[in-house]
Amino acid sequence: MIVNKRNNVLELRGKRFIQAAKSNQNGGASMNSQKIVTSEQLINLQAQLKNIKAFWQLENQPFEGILISVHYNKIAAKSNRISGLFKGNKSNDAVVGAKYNENKNKHIITYFLDIEDLDYSIELLSQTIKILDESFQGRIDKSIFDSEIVFGNQKKNKKGTVRFEHSLLKKSRFKQVVADASYIDNFEVEKATPQLRHSIITLFDTRTDTKTLLRKIGIDVLSARILEKNTVFLDENQVKLLFEKAPYLVSMATSDLLELSPDDFIKAYPKEILSMPSPSIEPTIGVIDTLFDEQVYFSKWVEYYDMVDENIPKTTADYNHGTAVSSIIVDGARLNPWLDDGCGRFKVRHFGVATASSFSSFTIIKKIKEIIMNNPDIKVWNISLGSNQEINDNFISAEAAVLDQIQYENDVIFVVAGTNKPSANIIKIGSPADSINSMVVNAVTKSGLSTKYTRKGLALSFFAKPDVSYYGGSEEQYIKVCKPLGGGEVSGTSYAAPWIARKLSYLIDVLGLNREIAKAMIIDAARCWNEKPTPEEVALYGHGVVPIKIDDIVQTKADEIKFLVSDISEKWNTYNYDFPVPLKGDKYPYVTRATMCYFPVCERTQGVDYTNTELHLKFERIQDNGRIKARSGDKQNQDSIEDERNYLLEGDARIEFRKWDNVKYVAEKFTNRSGSKKSFNRKNWGMEVTTSNRLNPKDGIGLRFGVVVTLKAIDGINRIDEFIKNCTLNGWLVAELDVQARIDINQKVQEDIEFE
Repeated sequence: MIVNKRNNVLELRGKRFIQAAKSNQNGGASMNSQKIVTSEQLINLQAQLKNIKAFWQLENQPFEGILISVHYNKIAAKSNRISGLFKGNKSNDAVVGAKYNENKNKHIITYFLDIEDLDYSIELLSQTIKILDESFQGRIDKSIFDSEIVFGNQKKNKKGTVRFEHSLLKKSRFKQVVADASYIDNFEVEKATPQLRHSIITLFDTRTDTKTLLRKIGIDVLSARILEKNTVFLDENQVKLLFEKAPYLVSMATSDLLELSPDDFIKAYPKEILSMPSPSIEPTIGVIDTLFDEQVYFSKWVEYYDMVDENIPKTTADYNHGTAVSSIIVDGARLNPWLDDGCGRFKVRHFGVATASSFSSFTIIKKIKEIIMNNPDIKVWNISLGSNQEINDNFISAEAAVLDQIQYENDVIFVVAGTNKPSANIIKIGSPADSINSMVVNAVTKSGLSTKYTRKGLALSFFAKPDVSYYGGSEEQYIKVCKPLGGGEVSGTSYAAPWIARKLSYLIDVLGLNREIAKAMIIDAARCWNEKPTPEEVALYGHGVVPIKIDDIVQTKADEIKFLVSDISEKWNTYNYDFPVPLKGDKYPYVTRATMCYFPVCERTQGVDYTNTELHLKFERIQDNGRIKARSGDKQNQDSIEDERNYLLEGDARIEFRKWDNVKYVAEKFTNRSGSKKSFNRKNWGMEVTTSNRLNPKDGIGLRFGVVVTLKAIDGINRIDEFIKNCTLNGWLVAELDVQARIDINQKVQEDIEFE
């Protein structure tokens, strides 16, 4: 019998995940199965290295060492990158940049090497060419490379075995050079396309102090103009000089001049006399925007800081945008009854960092870092400022990178507007909407369709940006706001983002959830059981449109069990095999989905390989062999050499399973033909979160993740009470997200106590 009610979301605590290191650390060199390595190819590669050496010897360079770019023949996984030809197993440490080719189907990775490394590579190729000619008729393919007859144990003295102990190279080094070559198209020295205006320039890391490096070119910069160790703000003349003398130094370049992404103030009307109670224990959301008018009716709810240079003239227009954004956060539900989310009112700490005209993104970045550092009590920050320019396909903007770094280092989350079209020919989103750790919000109409002003993701041609969509106003129904001279009806992504900031603050500050879980709940609610969106749909809507009511996020249907778990990754595998999913007979009558979010360290200088840590999620039944049943086709992060021989191609892993994305969504289709799943000897289900790192193996240590799991009963039966009972018997502490109970607790905690 189907019970007509809703279930509260459950939070499971009290049982820590178990940490386990990876038993298989190295499966040895692996050759590209689609390629045949020939002596002719190696001779061509060697000639290219010699030409590059000659280039650097002739160049009057301002640093010691060389920059060399490797054009790979595919999207190269970390295990497919050069690991023998340059600096042995330390080759990956020499990576200073990564981008895609024009078709975005191949990697171009830039390395910083010593000149001696290049000499070593040239000699290695000479020795490999000689062995290839003498013992392999000048060619080797995957079958020969993997052959035990050819590359078996030398002591067995099998017929046909190459005696590498008497050759120029050891067997392992020879195989590694051949494997490296099987993934390489060619070598080049990259030179950036010139910029002709004030720019934020990121230089390749050449182990040279930035001020010293630029001084040798003839450019003197103040320390205050250096954002990070390799990122600097240069004026137009300095930019021109840099590109004339050392274009090979430029890793990334973006214009510094930003303009407020345009919004529509459709209609203004006289100021209404609205009354507001005094603020009390309501949570505070941080707003970083244009200026705020302290004469508006809700001003006592806003703590305002003007951070714009006092010498810059200010007009009424400079107060419109920021005041309107804060009005939604404070009193948006009353101004727009159709968007009453049930979250109540919020206080605002508003930082005016820009005027309505153009402004310096370099200056804004500096101010944001200062603001966050000085306001550690605020967890949710709204940024509805954005660039009119499109993001770059090969690197994250400087503004977004700073937001990502702040979120990795601090327990905060940014909600960022997806930016609006300034003209018909601007299609892609603008910075900082390419921030990977932030919650980026696009706008939809009241009917849930993309608006005419909405711009598209993706970020780095891969990351799902925007994350979600929400109602931002359109001709169908505009958003009502308060601005300095009265009320206004507006539209824009700037007015969609504050609604998501409200929901996140409610989940974090009122219900007490961590930001990882809160972000996952918003995304999970937007996706629901919908079909897998197309890349075009993701570029416009992200994971989907977030429900209006907070109850639709913290409650679920009667035939669903939704629970939350969170922990910290310390080793390769973080797992828990104690999820007692209720049975019907000897089967599980459910389809499942799971959404995971985490905030990884990111490295802008790595270009398209931006996120340093990958967390891979599994939630399934535990098979009789003690291992979690894998999703169909998912061969990532295997723990044995035998399994890794059937590895998944890097490009396929990114498309099918969102490898390197910091949001994971794993879902089964729910249809009328969905059937029950068989159970194994061990009746519990398990969750595994496996960790991979691109650069520093320690990057993933201490990384918190949050997972939202939904079990939907295909027979419509509500089994939540049985699940709670089973969890309690298995040692879990189960807490229902009872909204009213959490509000009561929050109010009690915030009450002032008077001592007699």
